[in-house]
Amino acid sequence: MRVTKLPATPTPVLKVLIVLVLALTMSACSWFGHRGDPLDTLPLPQLYALAHNDLMHSDYSAAEKAYQRLIARFPSGPFNEQAQLELAYAQYKNNKPDDAYSTVNRFIKSNPLNNHVDYAYYLRGLINFDRTTGVFERAFAGEHRSAQTRRDQGYNLKAFDDFSELSRRFPDSAYAADARQRMIYLRNVLAQFEINVAEFYIRNKAYVASADRAQYVIEHYQESPQTGDALAILCRSYLALGQKDQATQVRQVLALNYPDHPYLKDPKWPHSPSILRKMIPFSGHY
Repeated sequence: MRVTKLPATPTPVLKVLIVLVLALTMSACSWFGHRGDPLDTLPLPQLYALAHNDLMHSDYSAAEKAYQRLIARFPSGPFNEQAQLELAYAQYKNNKPDDAYSTVNRFIKSNPLNNHVDYAYYLRGLINFDRTTGVFERAFAGEHRSAQTRRDQGYNLKAFDDFSELSRRFPDSAYAADARQRMIYLRNVLAQFEINVAEFYIRNKAYVASADRAQYVIEHYQESPQTGDALAILCRSYLALGQKDQATQVRQVLALNYPDHPYLKDPKWPHSPSILRKMIPFSGHY
């Protein structure tokens, strides 16, 4: 699911300029030696070329430092705008989500008409998308979603909103298709989180709370695969609360739309997990 995207690349003319000034910069260093920090003296084109070269070679710490110096020394112009965007990407890749988020937000507010502002919205979504994922889960990608559904969903909600805004503002963007796919993934993660909580409540006989959570999934995540589970939990909650008519109606809807759901054959679904099952990492149980 995770896709790595490079920031918007410079124009062909700027690419040629980067190569030329980078060569000149290297020659100058060999002629005059290292006297102080070259970031404080390099002209704008050479400084941008150096930063961009570091970024392309995945030296994100060096790129971040060079971009920050460029932005401080040359606070306006197209080089500054591009540097802000690429700085945010370097910080994101350097595992500095707070810094990257602040940088990309400043870019969006300061440059709403920039040709690459759609990428800025996409990058902001990626930053929030990855915040919920820990290092351990990344090592076990198959368990990624299970782990995500048991964590606080604040950043997932923000990522969903970011991708949604990108899709709404820039439906023809090169990043819109991937954003929509991530929205589907996040919708299912958010729905499963609600189901997990609803199951926790129903196991603890908090039937009003489990019914509320199930109803929330039905109303807000209708197209998610978890809708069937939500209907089953709502039916079981209504029966426990003595609301047989409502339970009958919900069961009919469940049977019509999810005829193979296990609850239709097993009225005690979902079952409480065993103690051993609870001890298994990423099992999805509380």
